Amino acid sequence: MSEVTDQMRRHSAAHLMARAVQNVFENVQVDIGPATDEGFYYDFDLPHRLSPEDFPKIEAEIARLIALDEPFVRKVVSRDECARMLAGQTYKLERLADIPEGEDISTYTVGDYVEMCRGPHVEHSKQIGVVKLRRVAGSYYRGDEHNKMLQRIYGIIARDQAEMDALLAREEEAKKRDHRRLGTELDLFHLDPEDPGQVFWHPRGWSIYVTLQDYMRRKLVKDGYQEVNTPALMPRSLWERSGHWAHYQQNMFITESEKRLFAVKPMNCPGALEIFKSRTRSYKDLPLRLAEFGHCARNEPSGTLHGIMRVRGFVQDDAHIICTEEQIEEEVAKFCRLLKDVYSDFGFDQNMKVRLSTMPEDHVGDEATWRKAEDALAKALVANGMTYAIQEGEGAFYGPKLEFKITDALDREWQCGTIQLDYQLPSAERLNAEYIGADGKKHHPVMLHRAVLGSLERFIGILIEHYAGAFPLWLAPEQVRILPISDKAAAYAQKIRAALAAAGYRVEVDSSAEKLGAKIRAATVEKVPYQIVVGPRDEAAEQISVRSRADGDLGAMKLDAFLARLAAEMKS
Repeated sequence: MSEVTDQMRRHSAAHLMARAVQNVFENVQVDIGPATDEGFYYDFDLPHRLSPEDFPKIEAEIARLIALDEPFVRKVVSRDECARMLAGQTYKLERLADIPEGEDISTYTVGDYVEMCRGPHVEHSKQIGVVKLRRVAGSYYRGDEHNKMLQRIYGIIARDQAEMDALLAREEEAKKRDHRRLGTELDLFHLDPEDPGQVFWHPRGWSIYVTLQDYMRRKLVKDGYQEVNTPALMPRSLWERSGHWAHYQQNMFITESEKRLFAVKPMNCPGALEIFKSRTRSYKDLPLRLAEFGHCARNEPSGTLHGIMRVRGFVQDDAHIICTEEQIEEEVAKFCRLLKDVYSDFGFDQNMKVRLSTMPEDHVGDEATWRKAEDALAKALVANGMTYAIQEGEGAFYGPKLEFKITDALDREWQCGTIQLDYQLPSAERLNAEYIGADGKKHHPVMLHRAVLGSLERFIGILIEHYAGAFPLWLAPEQVRILPISDKAAAYAQKIRAALAAAGYRVEVDSSAEKLGAKIRAATVEKVPYQIVVGPRDEAAEQISVRSRADGDLGAMKLDAFLARLAAEMKS
């Protein structure tokens, strides 16, 4: 018996859910139902409008089917036999027509339900465990808004009820931490439905954004990077030479001026090579590490957008390392060290999961060069004592990549860091970047595309949920709030504010007419790390009364002592 993975269990649960919906309702057409990283879903077309009120009876039918413990039986069939097995299922028959002639058609049968599917699946239905349905949403057939809207049911699985209870508790906590809700409550940003996928940053949110950029700039300087900036609009001719026009055009925003086509850049890499090519380079100039906080735009389908975690306009902490083949291993190792250093500063577990994504079907360059690039990344990981898994066919069209996953406070995985090894863009066939080697001859470098945080928008969304909006002192948009107990202490509050601001801290004074209790509650709800309460007695004693978000009431202290505490916390 082979190992039963979570993906197999989720995929098998999707099949049983489709079967259950067909058993519970009439005239059900099914489309697709894959496993996801968190659970599974299935798309349906039926006269009944599904709602959460339907979930208990569907779940009861799924539980009954699981209890039957029927086998999942795989069979390779002919096209005609598959068509007979799927008779009456319009969407499935259309999917069947997409399969090239001569290709094997794999089916899985469980009880009286048959599905055209590559698998793999569990051997028996009891191996699935416990199933819980979570929500229903609309989904266009084949993801095309011109097609019919189907009904998509999402579900999750657990090995037993105790594990399911823990998953549901974590899900409730995730709702409380949802970055979209906290972004509004903490006045960080807003999203306009008239401008989908674009973030409007408010002063408090922009403070986090700028602090994050400044933090990364300090790291980059230490690691030998030079910061550059390239145009947001670049001509079609450049994108054609880079290969993006042929392989990525559907995701590009295109405009015309003076009878020429331009694209808003979806990525920064061609610009980095144009800077490299602007003058003659020597092997002594390599590696050249060019960093750019470049604003990119990608024409993502509106249905895939999600808060600030998946947007159309974003900035990456992007960099391109132009080097020789001999320098690849050390540069990848250097990048891995930078990743660990940065992620530890945000409190993420250092046990990152690493994935090596290999050549996709839609790629440029010959297979031999691709294999050389994949081997180089693998060797760099092994040399640094890092284990990895293979993601077949998931590389970029120009090169293989490493993906690094971090785990947040709710034990959820997020893929942030990436590094891609690219022989294609610098080549003579593409952007023709060259340097003079030690032999006096011209050579083409290789290029490493890399990001530590990835999209700053997405990373801030992850941080909001990781910290539940309670940012550490160094990152908090408002680090200290001063609460005068009456107008008599207003001048003293401003004096303390000026001293803290002069020391470089982000500080505000609550000069509202609210009572002290209300001011404290407001600062607490807004998750300000420190509150300072001042009154006439504090002024007379030349002291302040301090409340900490983490440690509660700290009592009275001198301003110098408080500044020392802040400095120590900032360093840690």
